[in-house]
Amino acid sequence: MAQFPTLFSPFRLGEIEVSNRIVFTAHHTHLSGDVPSDELVAYYESRAAGGAGLIVVEVAGVHSSARFSSNFIRADSDECIPGYRRIAQACHQHDCPVLGQLFHPGRETRGKVDGVTPVTWAPSALPGERHHVMPRAMPSNLIKEVVEGYGTAAARLTTAGLDGVEILASHGYLLSQFLSPRINQRLDGYGGSFQNRLRMIREIISCIRSYIGDRVLGIRLSVEALVPDGANGEEMLEICKQLESDGDLTYFSFVVGSASTLGGSTHIVPPMEMPPDYAMPAITKLTSALSLPVIVTGRINRPQTAERILCAQEADLCGMTRALISDPEMPAKTITGASDKIRVCIACNQACTGHGLLGFPISCIQYPESGRERTLGVKNRADNRRRVIVAGGGPAGLKAAAVAAERGHAVTLYEKTRRVGGQALLAQLLPSRLEFGGLIDNLHRECLQAGVEVVTGTEVTPELVAADRPDALVIATGATPYVPDLPGADEAHVVTAWQVLSGAVNVGASVVIADWRPDWIGLGVAERLAAAGSHVRLCVNGTHAGETLQQYVRDALVARIHHLGVEVTPYARLVGVDPDTVYFQHTASDDPILLEKVDTLVLAMGHQSDTQLESALKSYAGELQVIGDCLAPRTAEEAVYEGLKIGREL
Repeated sequence: MAQFPTLFSPFRLGEIEVSNRIVFTAHHTHLSGDVPSDELVAYYESRAAGGAGLIVVEVAGVHSSARFSSNFIRADSDECIPGYRRIAQACHQHDCPVLGQLFHPGRETRGKVDGVTPVTWAPSALPGERHHVMPRAMPSNLIKEVVEGYGTAAARLTTAGLDGVEILASHGYLLSQFLSPRINQRLDGYGGSFQNRLRMIREIISCIRSYIGDRVLGIRLSVEALVPDGANGEEMLEICKQLESDGDLTYFSFVVGSASTLGGSTHIVPPMEMPPDYAMPAITKLTSALSLPVIVTGRINRPQTAERILCAQEADLCGMTRALISDPEMPAKTITGASDKIRVCIACNQACTGHGLLGFPISCIQYPESGRERTLGVKNRADNRRRVIVAGGGPAGLKAAAVAAERGHAVTLYEKTRRVGGQALLAQLLPSRLEFGGLIDNLHRECLQAGVEVVTGTEVTPELVAADRPDALVIATGATPYVPDLPGADEAHVVTAWQVLSGAVNVGASVVIADWRPDWIGLGVAERLAAAGSHVRLCVNGTHAGETLQQYVRDALVARIHHLGVEVTPYARLVGVDPDTVYFQHTASDDPILLEKVDTLVLAMGHQSDTQLESALKSYAGELQVIGDCLAPRTAEEAVYEGLKIGREL
């Protein structure tokens, strides 16, 4: 605590006192349907138990027109009260105050709810770019219903025992749509002048206050929308000063970005290429001019970063949401002097917001227990201590070894190269992906803390297994690049993406990348080579570049290769090559695609499992488990998840 005196100092927020300045801010988990589920209760209790100072529960719709997706809490009915009551009780037993967030998406809906496209509503009938929605203009009677819906929803949440509510007016959703003169083109009392555009928010704040009395009431706003039709910092400062002077708010919560465009929405959950606390310069312009307490959010993933922000008086509390998804015990570890043991978030976005964009429950590639607290939250000690060998020091092997050792087994992990890490060591060499190496740093540290004997430079062989005689053997030997039998390859300059990333080969001035699984590798190699001066053509066997990536990561990469002039050809199946031409076939029409004047063909064709050790041990009589890419080539998420499961089962 001596290292973080401000971060772990109490703070008065209206009628509640938080024990520290760490906030688990609202985010959509997909753990619930219309009402809070037991899974959601366990999810929040885990963060409260880990020492979070304040929790803001995920968005809840305030009106029947406020549907956002299928897995979405509705606070427009009393049916939500029992679930919220369980959340409040679970958090309060750990002395953690809890608020609820109230929401209406306006035109920014994800298109379909339960498979059916709903009618969407906005200030004016202007199209939404990102979700391709054409809304209806809200009539005045619907505006009044929605205003009242905020008030009655707030009453339900506080009746359930929550300490207050937060209004979501950020990220281009309904209330920020009303604020923007470029989106709000109404001619009635809710459009036109500054005061008219602010009217709906002020009515909502007043209505909520009439229902909840002195309970905490905050509002979340984007200080910079970072999109053409959103508010900028000067406009937002004027808005905040008016809301502050009205006297009904308890605090502001500031973010940047907007859901209205692909580029703007990247800032909702900023990926690793955006530096920690990158939004603070824009936010500080407002905080220095306001008197109400301020919560800030935007890649604050370490307690050191939060302490700096607080000491500089740039904010009063820090949203550290993904840091707590990755390590729910981050506050407890920090306050007890064990900050070096924190499982630091790497902002990969693969299983947190990545799951959400696919409609799946939230999780974390480093901590698969996130979102699965009810099934994976407790590790039981092993009934009998066993000797376990793990072959392979990639993410799957490291996780299996760490978990098995934590449960009491005697574990030795062998890695045939000089460093543990597997493919993650190459992944961190992709542009703006250096933090991905933090996955290995965290897993390696967990192994050492659990007592795993890590032996590098030694390959597991049948002879080694016979000599060691383990009770259980876990094979996690990974995968190697898949190189197809390609006509003409012997006469052309054909290399793999691995060779490019490792620096083992040089490429020519004109490069074609054959990207079979449109993901980080093809995009990253394209960016790296284009930045180095090559003319790059990226040919993807899919509908678009980065097709298998979640949007918040993909679009930042796509923007960068566009700036660099990389040419993208979709629907491209690689069929052949000669010394200066690469031959593709259109995957929908079967028409030929010829790319000429090519110096180098880079293969990003996926991976094939390394099954050599598994095959050599077919007669092995002991317990044998195969996990990760040597079972089936996938991503680090599946590798860590399988390592966790096997480590728990041994």
